[in-house]
Amino acid sequence: MLATILYIFFVIAAVVLIVVILLQEGRGGGFGQALGEHGQQTFGVGAKGINRFTLYVALFFLGSALLLHVINRGAGSGSVLDTSVESTSADPTRSGSALDTPVESTPAEPTKN
Repeated sequence: MLATILYIFFVIAAVVLIVVILLQEGRGGGFGQALGEHGQQTFGVGAKGINRFTLYVALFFLGSALLLHVINRGAGSGSVLDTSVESTSADPTRSGSALDTPVESTPAEPTKN
């Protein structure tokens, strides 16, 4: 339950982080410039609020990624390749194919007409 909620917040933080980074103005302008005068006033070069918000969202994103790793660390203890190698190497004389297994057949009795 906790992991599901954390995954939801993780995805939301990723989307918000992408949007906020695109809104910031870089050297050549940014998406904030496409919003016109209002975008430049809100997300201008001197806007410290958007930079602080980006920092908080980025820290939450990284923290939730680490927490999700810690929660799911014990979920997968082995590899799929390890189990398939063990099952085929258990009996090297058999390849596991149904065609390789001997079939016992009994002779059919002749039918009387």
